[in-house]
Amino acid sequence: MRSGYLVISVILFLGFAAYNANAQDGGGAQGYLIGPGDVISIKALGEPSFDVEALTVDEDGKILIPYYDTPLIAKCKTERDLQGEVVRAWSKYLKKPQVYLRVANRNSRPPVHIYGAVVTQQKVELTRRAFLLELIAFAGVDAEKSGGKVQVFRTRPPMCGEQSQTSDWAVADSGGFNVPSKMFSLAAINSGTEGSNPEIFPGDIVLVQKASPVYVTGEVVKPGEFNIPEAGLPLTQAIAMASGITREAKTKNVRIYRKNGDASKPEVLAVNYDLIRKGEQGDVMLKPFDIVEVDKSKKSIGDILLEAVTGIPNRVPIPIRAY
Repeated sequence: MRSGYLVISVILFLGFAAYNANAQDGGGAQGYLIGPGDVISIKALGEPSFDVEALTVDEDGKILIPYYDTPLIAKCKTERDLQGEVVRAWSKYLKKPQVYLRVANRNSRPPVHIYGAVVTQQKVELTRRAFLLELIAFAGVDAEKSGGKVQVFRTRPPMCGEQSQTSDWAVADSGGFNVPSKMFSLAAINSGTEGSNPEIFPGDIVLVQKASPVYVTGEVVKPGEFNIPEAGLPLTQAIAMASGITREAKTKNVRIYRKNGDASKPEVLAVNYDLIRKGEQGDVMLKPFDIVEVDKSKKSIGDILLEAVTGIPNRVPIPIRAY
Protein backbone atom coordinates (compact mmCIF):
# COMPACT_ATOMS: atom_id res chain seq x y z
CA MET A 1 0.00 0.00 0.00
CA ARG A 2 1.39 3.38 -0.93
CA SER A 3 1.83 6.09 1.68
CA GLY A 4 2.51 9.81 1.70
CA TYR A 5 0.98 12.48 -0.45
CA LEU A 6 0.32 12.59 -4.16
CA VAL A 7 -0.11 15.83 -6.05
CA ILE A 8 -2.79 15.07 -8.61
CA SER A 9 -3.55 17.23 -11.63
CA VAL A 10 -7.19 18.03 -12.25
CA ILE A 11 -7.21 16.07 -15.51
CA LEU A 12 -5.92 12.89 -13.91
CA PHE A 13 -7.92 13.23 -10.73
CA LEU A 14 -11.27 14.65 -11.64
CA GLY A 15 -11.75 13.12 -15.07
CA PHE A 16 -13.28 9.94 -13.66
CA ALA A 17 -15.90 11.93 -11.76
CA ALA A 18 -16.96 14.31 -14.51
CA TYR A 19 -20.47 12.92 -14.74
CA ASN A 20 -21.14 13.38 -11.02
CA ALA A 21 -19.74 16.89 -10.94
CA ASN A 22 -21.59 17.99 -14.08
CA ALA A 23 -24.86 16.73 -12.64
CA GLN A 24 -24.44 18.87 -9.54
CA ASP A 25 -22.99 21.81 -11.45
CA GLY A 26 -26.03 22.20 -13.66
CA GLY A 27 -24.15 20.89 -16.68
CA GLY A 28 -20.50 21.53 -17.36
CA ALA A 29 -17.71 22.60 -15.06
CA GLN A 30 -17.11 26.30 -14.61
CA GLY A 31 -13.37 26.13 -14.98
CA TYR A 32 -10.48 27.48 -12.95
CA LEU A 33 -11.06 30.91 -11.40
CA ILE A 34 -7.99 33.12 -11.38
CA GLY A 35 -6.75 34.61 -8.11
CA PRO A 36 -3.96 36.73 -6.60
CA GLY A 37 -0.52 35.18 -7.09
CA ASP A 38 -1.42 33.33 -10.27
CA VAL A 39 0.97 33.84 -13.17
CA ILE A 40 -0.59 34.66 -16.57
CA SER A 41 0.94 34.14 -20.01
CA ILE A 42 -0.49 36.17 -22.93
CA LYS A 43 0.38 35.93 -26.62
CA ALA A 44 -0.98 38.00 -29.51
CA LEU A 45 -0.77 36.25 -32.88
CA GLY A 46 1.67 38.11 -35.18
CA GLU A 47 2.33 40.84 -32.60
CA PRO A 48 5.32 39.76 -30.46
CA SER A 49 5.63 43.20 -28.82
CA PHE A 50 2.29 42.56 -27.10
CA ASP A 51 3.34 39.18 -25.69
CA VAL A 52 3.78 38.73 -21.93
CA GLU A 53 5.47 35.56 -20.68
CA ALA A 54 4.87 35.94 -16.94
CA LEU A 55 2.37 38.42 -15.55
CA THR A 56 1.55 37.96 -11.85
CA VAL A 57 -1.92 38.82 -10.59
CA ASP A 58 -1.46 41.37 -7.79
CA GLU A 59 -2.98 41.18 -4.31
CA ASP A 60 -6.00 43.16 -5.51
CA GLY A 61 -6.63 40.59 -8.22
CA LYS A 62 -5.57 42.85 -11.11
CA ILE A 63 -3.08 42.75 -13.99
CA LEU A 64 -1.58 45.50 -16.12
CA ILE A 65 -1.09 44.51 -19.76
CA PRO A 66 1.13 46.26 -22.36
CA TYR A 67 -0.29 49.23 -24.27
CA TYR A 68 -3.23 49.62 -21.90
CA ASP A 69 -3.10 51.95 -18.93
CA THR A 70 -6.09 50.68 -16.97
CA PRO A 71 -5.52 47.52 -14.89
CA LEU A 72 -7.78 44.61 -15.78
CA ILE A 73 -9.58 42.70 -13.05
CA ALA A 74 -8.42 39.09 -13.28
CA LYS A 75 -9.63 37.78 -9.93
CA CYS A 76 -12.44 35.26 -10.15
CA LYS A 77 -12.40 35.21 -13.94
CA THR A 78 -11.77 32.13 -16.05
CA GLU A 79 -9.01 32.11 -18.67
CA ARG A 80 -11.65 32.58 -21.38
CA ASP A 81 -13.27 35.52 -19.57
CA LEU A 82 -9.96 37.29 -19.02
CA GLN A 83 -8.88 36.58 -22.58
CA GLY A 84 -12.01 38.38 -23.78
CA GLU A 85 -11.12 41.39 -21.60
CA VAL A 86 -7.64 41.51 -23.15
CA VAL A 87 -9.07 41.29 -26.68
CA ARG A 88 -11.38 44.22 -25.97
CA ALA A 89 -8.52 46.27 -24.49
CA TRP A 90 -6.16 45.67 -27.43
CA SER A 91 -8.85 46.24 -30.03
CA LYS A 92 -7.98 49.96 -29.79
CA TYR A 93 -4.56 49.17 -31.31
CA LEU A 94 -4.98 45.95 -33.24
CA LYS A 95 -7.51 44.92 -35.88
CA LYS A 96 -9.29 41.78 -34.70
CA PRO A 97 -6.53 40.71 -32.31
CA GLN A 98 -6.11 36.97 -31.88
CA VAL A 99 -5.07 36.40 -28.30
CA TYR A 100 -4.08 33.25 -26.46
CA LEU A 101 -4.15 33.48 -22.65
CA ARG A 102 -3.40 30.81 -20.08
CA VAL A 103 -2.62 30.49 -16.40
CA ALA A 104 1.03 29.41 -16.37
CA ASN A 105 1.23 28.92 -12.60
CA ARG A 106 -1.74 28.39 -10.29
CA ASN A 107 -0.58 29.82 -6.99
CA SER A 108 -3.78 31.30 -5.57
CA ARG A 109 -5.53 28.10 -4.50
CA PRO A 110 -4.07 25.88 -1.77
CA PRO A 111 -4.60 22.14 -2.23
CA VAL A 112 -7.22 20.04 -0.50
CA HIS A 113 -5.77 17.52 1.97
CA ILE A 114 -7.48 14.17 2.53
CA TYR A 115 -6.23 11.99 5.34
CA GLY A 116 -7.25 9.73 8.22
CA ALA A 117 -8.75 6.28 7.62
CA VAL A 118 -8.12 6.32 3.86
CA VAL A 119 -6.29 3.92 1.59
CA THR A 120 -3.94 6.67 0.37
CA GLN A 121 -3.57 10.14 1.82
CA GLN A 122 -3.96 12.75 -0.88
CA LYS A 123 -3.06 16.35 -1.64
CA VAL A 124 -5.34 17.42 -4.47
CA GLU A 125 -5.16 20.64 -6.43
CA LEU A 126 -8.64 21.67 -7.57
CA THR A 127 -9.18 23.54 -10.81
CA ARG A 128 -12.93 23.03 -11.05
CA ARG A 129 -15.87 22.36 -8.75
CA ALA A 130 -15.51 19.22 -6.67
CA PHE A 131 -17.69 17.52 -4.06
CA LEU A 132 -16.99 15.50 -0.96
CA LEU A 133 -18.13 12.13 -2.34
CA GLU A 134 -15.80 12.12 -5.33
CA LEU A 135 -12.81 13.20 -3.25
CA ILE A 136 -13.40 10.44 -0.69
CA ALA A 137 -13.93 7.90 -3.47
CA PHE A 138 -10.62 8.91 -5.00
CA ALA A 139 -8.67 8.54 -1.75
CA GLY A 140 -10.49 5.32 -0.84
CA VAL A 141 -11.89 4.59 2.62
CA ASP A 142 -10.07 2.02 4.77
CA ALA A 143 -13.13 0.10 5.94
CA GLU A 144 -11.29 -1.69 8.74
CA LYS A 145 -10.09 1.54 10.34
CA SER A 146 -12.93 3.93 9.51
CA GLY A 147 -15.31 5.07 12.22
CA GLY A 148 -17.97 6.03 9.66
CA LYS A 149 -17.60 9.81 10.08
CA VAL A 150 -16.02 12.43 7.85
CA GLN A 151 -15.06 15.87 9.16
CA VAL A 152 -14.44 18.75 6.78
CA PHE A 153 -12.40 21.73 7.99
CA ARG A 154 -12.78 25.01 6.10
CA THR A 155 -9.45 26.79 6.60
CA ARG A 156 -10.32 29.84 4.48
CA PRO A 157 -13.45 31.40 3.01
CA PRO A 158 -14.11 30.73 -0.69
CA MET A 159 -12.15 33.30 -2.69
CA CYS A 160 -14.79 34.13 -5.25
CA GLY A 161 -17.87 34.27 -3.05
CA GLU A 162 -19.11 30.81 -3.90
CA GLN A 163 -21.93 29.44 -1.78
CA SER A 164 -19.80 27.82 0.90
CA GLN A 165 -22.74 26.80 3.13
CA THR A 166 -20.64 27.13 6.28
CA SER A 167 -22.98 29.31 8.32
CA ASP A 168 -24.13 26.36 10.42
CA TRP A 169 -20.68 24.81 10.80
CA ALA A 170 -19.20 24.54 14.29
CA VAL A 171 -15.90 26.24 15.05
CA ALA A 172 -13.20 23.73 15.92
CA ASP A 173 -9.87 24.48 17.57
CA SER A 174 -7.29 23.18 15.11
CA GLY A 175 -3.73 23.79 16.30
CA GLY A 176 -4.66 27.04 17.99
CA PHE A 177 -6.74 28.34 15.06
CA ASN A 178 -10.52 28.59 15.07
CA VAL A 179 -11.60 26.73 11.97
CA PRO A 180 -15.21 26.09 10.87
CA SER A 181 -15.86 22.38 10.50
CA LYS A 182 -18.74 20.00 10.03
CA MET A 183 -19.22 16.28 10.56
CA PHE A 184 -20.81 14.06 7.93
CA SER A 185 -21.87 10.43 8.10
CA LEU A 186 -20.07 8.23 5.60
CA ALA A 187 -23.25 6.20 5.10
CA ALA A 188 -25.22 9.37 4.33
CA ILE A 189 -22.55 10.55 1.89
CA ASN A 190 -22.59 7.24 0.01
CA SER A 191 -26.39 7.10 -0.09
CA GLY A 192 -26.70 10.63 -1.47
CA THR A 193 -28.64 12.02 1.48
CA GLU A 194 -29.47 15.68 0.95
CA GLY A 195 -26.89 18.00 2.45
CA SER A 196 -24.33 15.24 2.97
CA ASN A 197 -22.24 15.94 -0.13
CA PRO A 198 -20.99 19.53 0.20
CA GLU A 199 -18.83 21.31 -2.29
CA ILE A 200 -15.16 21.22 -1.34
CA PHE A 201 -13.04 24.35 -1.77
CA PRO A 202 -9.28 24.91 -2.07
CA GLY A 203 -7.65 24.79 1.35
CA ASP A 204 -10.27 22.45 2.86
CA ILE A 205 -9.09 19.53 4.97
CA VAL A 206 -11.07 16.30 4.70
CA LEU A 207 -10.56 13.93 7.64
CA VAL A 208 -12.03 10.44 7.45
CA GLN A 209 -12.14 9.72 11.15
CA LYS A 210 -10.62 6.55 12.48
CA ALA A 211 -12.74 4.21 14.55
CA SER A 212 -12.35 4.42 18.32
CA PRO A 213 -10.73 1.35 19.86
CA VAL A 214 -11.74 -1.04 22.61
CA TYR A 215 -9.43 -3.55 24.26
CA VAL A 216 -10.21 -7.19 25.01
CA THR A 217 -7.90 -8.97 27.43
CA GLY A 218 -7.76 -11.94 29.78
CA GLU A 219 -9.03 -15.40 28.92
CA VAL A 220 -9.62 -14.91 25.21
CA VAL A 221 -7.74 -16.63 22.39
CA LYS A 222 -6.35 -13.49 20.77
CA PRO A 223 -6.36 -10.48 23.13
CA GLY A 224 -5.91 -7.11 21.47
CA GLU A 225 -7.27 -3.81 20.25
CA PHE A 226 -10.39 -3.73 18.09
CA ASN A 227 -12.17 -0.90 16.31
CA ILE A 228 -15.76 0.15 16.90
CA PRO A 229 -17.63 0.25 13.56
CA GLU A 230 -20.20 2.94 12.77
CA ALA A 231 -23.07 0.67 13.84
CA GLY A 232 -21.49 0.09 17.26
CA LEU A 233 -19.77 -2.87 18.86
CA PRO A 234 -21.61 -5.20 21.26
CA LEU A 235 -19.69 -7.21 23.83
CA THR A 236 -20.37 -10.55 22.13
CA GLN A 237 -18.97 -9.29 18.83
CA ALA A 238 -15.86 -7.88 20.52
CA ILE A 239 -15.13 -11.24 22.15
CA ALA A 240 -15.75 -12.97 18.82
CA MET A 241 -13.21 -10.61 17.22
CA ALA A 242 -10.76 -11.84 19.87
CA SER A 243 -11.41 -15.38 18.51
CA GLY A 244 -13.53 -16.39 21.50
CA ILE A 245 -12.93 -17.37 25.09
CA THR A 246 -10.76 -20.14 26.50
CA ARG A 247 -11.99 -23.01 28.66
CA GLU A 248 -10.54 -21.30 31.71
CA ALA A 249 -12.67 -18.18 31.20
CA LYS A 250 -14.94 -17.03 34.00
CA THR A 251 -17.88 -16.01 31.84
CA LYS A 252 -20.36 -15.27 34.61
CA ASN A 253 -18.46 -12.16 35.62
CA VAL A 254 -16.87 -10.33 32.68
CA ARG A 255 -15.66 -6.89 33.70
CA ILE A 256 -15.79 -3.79 31.53
CA TYR A 257 -13.59 -0.88 32.62
CA ARG A 258 -15.03 2.38 31.29
CA LYS A 259 -13.70 5.91 31.47
CA ASN A 260 -15.80 7.83 33.97
CA GLY A 261 -15.64 11.46 32.88
CA ASP A 262 -12.83 13.27 34.66
CA ALA A 263 -12.73 10.78 37.53
CA SER A 264 -9.33 9.24 38.25
CA LYS A 265 -10.81 5.75 38.53
CA PRO A 266 -12.77 4.04 35.77
CA GLU A 267 -16.32 2.79 36.13
CA VAL A 268 -16.45 -1.01 36.41
CA LEU A 269 -19.35 -2.91 34.85
CA ALA A 270 -19.88 -6.57 35.78
CA VAL A 271 -21.60 -8.54 33.02
CA ASN A 272 -22.88 -12.11 33.00
CA TYR A 273 -21.67 -13.26 29.63
CA ASP A 274 -23.41 -16.63 29.94
CA LEU A 275 -26.83 -15.00 30.23
CA ILE A 276 -26.14 -12.77 27.23
CA ARG A 277 -25.24 -15.78 25.06
CA LYS A 278 -28.41 -17.55 26.17
CA GLY A 279 -30.49 -14.52 25.26
CA GLU A 280 -31.65 -14.07 28.84
CA GLN A 281 -29.89 -10.72 29.19
CA GLY A 282 -29.35 -7.91 26.73
CA ASP A 283 -25.98 -7.47 25.08
CA VAL A 284 -23.80 -4.55 26.18
CA MET A 285 -22.76 -1.93 23.64
CA LEU A 286 -19.16 -0.98 24.19
CA LYS A 287 -17.94 2.61 24.25
CA PRO A 288 -14.65 4.04 22.97
CA PHE A 289 -11.62 2.95 25.00
CA ASP A 290 -13.53 0.37 27.04
CA ILE A 291 -11.36 -2.42 28.42
CA VAL A 292 -13.04 -5.84 28.49
CA GLU A 293 -11.44 -8.26 30.93
CA VAL A 294 -12.43 -11.92 30.81
CA ASP A 295 -11.19 -13.32 34.10
CA LYS A 296 -9.84 -16.80 34.75
CA SER A 297 -12.15 -19.20 36.52
CA LYS A 298 -11.03 -21.38 39.41
CA LYS A 299 -9.92 -24.83 38.30
CA SER A 300 -12.01 -27.82 39.17
CA ILE A 301 -10.50 -30.86 40.93
CA GLY A 302 -10.79 -32.76 37.63
CA ASP A 303 -8.77 -30.11 35.77
CA ILE A 304 -6.08 -30.14 38.44
CA LEU A 305 -5.78 -33.95 38.29
CA LEU A 306 -5.73 -33.90 34.47
CA GLU A 307 -2.92 -31.38 34.39
CA ALA A 308 -0.98 -33.38 37.01
CA VAL A 309 -1.26 -36.57 34.94
CA THR A 310 -0.67 -35.13 31.45
CA GLY A 311 1.42 -32.07 32.28
CA ILE A 312 -0.69 -30.11 29.75
CA PRO A 313 -2.89 -27.21 30.90
CA ASN A 314 -6.53 -27.70 29.95
CA ARG A 315 -6.70 -24.58 27.79
CA VAL A 316 -8.64 -25.46 24.66
CA PRO A 317 -10.37 -22.52 22.90
CA ILE A 318 -14.15 -22.62 22.79
CA PRO A 319 -15.44 -21.15 19.52
CA ILE A 320 -18.27 -18.66 19.89
CA ARG A 321 -20.21 -16.40 17.61
CA ALA A 322 -21.64 -12.93 18.06
CA TYR A 323 -25.35 -12.40 18.44
